[in-house]
Amino acid sequence: MRIFDPHIHMTSRTTDDYEAMHAAGVRALVEPSFWLGQPRTSPASFLDYFDSLLGWEPFRAAQYGIAHHCTLALNPKEAGDPRCTPVLDELPRYLVKDRVVAVGEIGYDSMTPAEDHALAAQLQLAADHGLPALVHTPHRDKLAGLRRTLDVIRESALSPERVLVDHLNETTLKEADNSGCWLGFSVYPDTKMDEERMVAILRAHGPERVLVNSAADWGRSDPLKTRAVGDLMLARGFTEDDVDRVLWRNPVAFYGLSGRLSLDLTDTDTDTGATGTGATHEGNSILRGGE
Repeated sequence: MRIFDPHIHMTSRTTDDYEAMHAAGVRALVEPSFWLGQPRTSPASFLDYFDSLLGWEPFRAAQYGIAHHCTLALNPKEAGDPRCTPVLDELPRYLVKDRVVAVGEIGYDSMTPAEDHALAAQLQLAADHGLPALVHTPHRDKLAGLRRTLDVIRESALSPERVLVDHLNETTLKEADNSGCWLGFSVYPDTKMDEERMVAILRAHGPERVLVNSAADWGRSDPLKTRAVGDLMLARGFTEDDVDRVLWRNPVAFYGLSGRLSLDLTDTDTDTGATGTGATHEGNSILRGGE
């Protein structure tokens, strides 16, 4: 089983997770920029974070045989903080980078006017840079948030076929599907979706335009939930081709819209041009202490 996790926050995970993911079949992932928990106080902290998503994390993933890409944005949680909003002016010089395959995560947290502005502005940035967009639907008032999100998308220069609406569930699936957007589902141990509900949705809806992710972050989450969904699909009678479509071909198709997706690990940035624990990135390796 080959797996492409289309939404996972590896900055918050350990190298043990990379090793376990590779053993489970993960060979590619996309890491969206997101809220780190500790509020940021200036655009400079965003820029250091973006640089890490473009440098250190692809290097770290490559040591475990996983191709790493990212999406960059001002996230919804911090979109209303005036200390952070100037990063919108800095985004264009980052959105031209090779490993950036979408603008994201964008969308709503509390559905404020400031979030309206950030969402619309970043959908325009995606259109200007020929990139798709990864849209976060809010954890509260999810259906109302989805409807407001879809209204902004319809008013934007970006066609729905270039938008992935994520964190969906049973209450938001139908309207998101009718919009023509790609459909994203995050599978968690306790919250959002679980694998049983995910497989039930796939049975009712089919695999078309569906992306399944672990979205694993610094909270209780599991970077192997994509594999759990694949295993349960097979146990419930789905074919290996169905599993491959949902867990590999669909994310490749969506992020391939960027024209930048590369699954060749020879493209990773290392000082030696090699992978393995002896490789370095800007003089640093993943080793700590003696071998």
